[in-house]
Formats: sequence, C-alpha cells, structure tokens
Amino acid sequence: MNTLHTDVAVIGAGTAGLAAYRAARAAGKRAVIIESGPYGTTCARVGCMPSKLLIAAAEAAHEAHHTAPFGVHIDGTIRIDGHQVMGRVKSERDHFVSFVLKGVENIPAEDRLVGHARFIDNLILNVGEHTQVNAHSVVIATGSVPSIPDAFQVFGDCLIINDDVFNWDTLPKRVAVFGPGVIGLELGQALSRLGVHVRVFGARGGVGPLTDPAIRDYARDTFQQAFHLDPDATILDMARDGDEAIICYQASNQMAVTERFDYVLVATGRVPNVKGLDLQHTQLQLDSKGVPVFDPHTLQCGRTSVFIAGDANNHLPLLHEAADEGKTAGTNAAHYPDVKPGHRRAPIAVVFTDPQIAMVGQRFADLPANGFVTGEVSFEDQGRSRVMLKNKGLMHVYADQASGRFLGAEWIGPRAENIAHTLAWAYQQSLTIDQMLDMPFYHPVVEEGLRTALRDASAKLK
Repeated sequence: MNTLHTDVAVIGAGTAGLAAYRAARAAGKRAVIIESGPYGTTCARVGCMPSKLLIAAAEAAHEAHHTAPFGVHIDGTIRIDGHQVMGRVKSERDHFVSFVLKGVENIPAEDRLVGHARFIDNLILNVGEHTQVNAHSVVIATGSVPSIPDAFQVFGDCLIINDDVFNWDTLPKRVAVFGPGVIGLELGQALSRLGVHVRVFGARGGVGPLTDPAIRDYARDTFQQAFHLDPDATILDMARDGDEAIICYQASNQMAVTERFDYVLVATGRVPNVKGLDLQHTQLQLDSKGVPVFDPHTLQCGRTSVFIAGDANNHLPLLHEAADEGKTAGTNAAHYPDVKPGHRRAPIAVVFTDPQIAMVGQRFADLPANGFVTGEVSFEDQGRSRVMLKNKGLMHVYADQASGRFLGAEWIGPRAENIAHTLAWAYQQSLTIDQMLDMPFYHPVVEEGLRTALRDASAKLK
C-alpha cells in the first residue's frame, strides 16, 4: 500500500468537495481530493439540470395543449415523442456534466485519488485498499443518498429513484410517485404533462417544503386540479406481479382502488452518505443518524480538524449552499486551528413546479408564536398574471411587529424563482417592509403582486 502525506484530504468530488479542495489550495496548502464514483456533481448528473430539462419538455407540451383560451387554435395532433424527450434530456445532461469534468481535469493528477475512502484513525484514511492518506485535516463532502423504506423493496426492479429517471430511453406509460416533496412534485407533474399516467402519494399531508398551512392547502388544491395528488394517502397493499407494480389505495370516495404501474418512483427523502466511512474508528461525536456533530457556522466537527460540508451534513442541501460550505470547510481545514465562521447567505428555496413554490428567509414554522404580521396577496386577480393566464397563486410575507423588518415569505405562484431573489436580497440586507415599498415596481409585472402583499403587511404594522 502506498502512503501519502497531505495537509488537507477532501472526501468527495461533488460541489462541496471541489469547493473545499480549491479553497485549501488557495490557502497555500497541499490537498488531495478522493472520489469513489464517477466525476460530476449530483446537480449536473441526476439533480438540478436533468430535472429542469424534463420540466422544460413538459412545459412545452402543456403550453401547446392550452392555447385555445387565447384564441389560438392548433389544428392537428400534438404528439409527444418519448424517445426524443429523453434523448434531449440525456444529451444536454451530458453537456452540463462535461463542464464539471473539465474542472476536475484541471486538478493535478497527483491530487486526485480514485477509490472508496474509510477512516482507520482520526486523520488516517484507507483509499481503495491501495493508498493510506495521512492528513492534517479532513473534509467530509460525500453528499447524500436516497432514503428508501424497506416496505418498497417488494417492487423489485420496478422500484426506482430520481437518478434512474434520467437514464430512460423513452417515457413509460404509468408511474407511481411516493413523496410529494421537491423531487416528487417536480417529476410527478412533469411526467403527467408528458402524457404519463401518474399517481403521487404522500404521508402526513405535506406538499413540497411548505410549512405555512394556508399556502400548503392552496398548493395541494391547485396541484390536485392538474394531476392525481394525495398528500395523506392510505395505501392498502403493495405487490409485484410480473413486470408490473400493483398498488391498492383508498380513493377520496373511500373506495379501494387497485392500479398497475411500470415503475414506482420513491422520493421519500435523502440522507447523508456517511455510512461507509467507518466513522466508528474516529473519536468524532455522532448524532442519532450516525452523522458527525458539527458547528453549522464553521463546519468543524467538535474540536477536531475534521470538517463536514454540503449534503453530507444535511443542514442546507442546496447547490449554492454546498458551494459556500465547501469553501468554508476547505479554508478552515487549511488554517486549522484558526477556525472562523463562513459566509451564510439568506435562505432561499424554489420548487420548479407550475405554479412554482418558493420560500425565503425564515419559514412560517420557525417564526415565534406572536410578534409578527402576515401580508397576503392572491395572484388570481393580479393583472400581469391574468394576462398570461398564469394566475394561480397565494403569497404570505412575514414582518416583525416591533421593527417592521421583513422576516420571510412562503408562496406558490407565477415566476416565483425571480421574485424569490428580490426577497432574498431584501432579507439579507435586513430591510423593513416600508423600505421595500420604497423600491421601484414596474407596471405591469408579476412583482406588483409582491407589492400588494407588502402593502397588506405595512397596513397591519400601523
């Protein structure tokens, strides 16, 4: 076995790992990056980008089928070619992955180790049974993996995760989706719009990441008008018969319904990918799920020189957060024991459904029981939204009762991805509602709906 000495060893070459490696190198330290699987981030390979490619195809199909209200009538058949849909998804996906691979290729070969890493001591790693790495500091950036409840194993190879969707050669006819979170909602609606028979099942009534009951209920009702969504499903039986998955569930009329599916997509959440690291060989304190306990500001695990960043810590599993955390972890690993808090941006999350869902700042669930006001707007009568026939939506903005400061927002509505950035900037600058209302709002734009919600909050602060 080879022996290698380094200042910083980074486990995982995803978004967080690459950022950590670059930060350590920028600090003037020797660093190695270790990867056991194919290079290319989760976002590029099986996450953000391929899912948006599928959604883009679904939006094109949906718009083509809904031109009549504008007086535009398409004569002839609108045909969805599953092979072409998936061909573009995979081709463009590979294009995005190639950008990541070019970045990896720029890393010196001697700094790249291929193989599964596991701890044999606090700062000693065995990589692929071929190299022992002795490091001054370690950054764990191993990402996350899907969490699949044991009950779903009954479906055998009819059971899939979102990663598998983007390897299809064509679209299937029937798909059941378990988990109406971000992944389940996005893929469920997209597949439905592309002509796939879809059933989306959930538990405990959740819809996406929403915590505001009024917004959640509005989202549920809106999506139920577009595709089958039961966020509090009663599943009576699950089985496998030949090449088909069989699901028996209780319908809204209390009748038992049995349906057959080509695939069962399980989108019931993801968990940190740390099980195979042999963390029991370290002195790290682990939580109930086996994840190292860490400081969310410095990413340091206890008082050690081990740091954990990105989806591996499950703190804020988003690409931009992973990049920021990787930089913080890599910098602190390089300068240990001089450890400092990293930069944290305003919380922002977007679900690319139609209508879109967004959350900025503090969630409703995290607000105090009192001491805040809620400004509301419905997009159903919002001018630009009605012009475009994109007028499904409800927004809540939250403001501190004493100071008038903008605290956060949850909503479903048109162009939420754009409005979310405006609100995130306002939150990060600690603006008050009145200061936000002093900003320009053009006419006619969807953002005028935001102004209505801010005005409602301002009136309640008087």
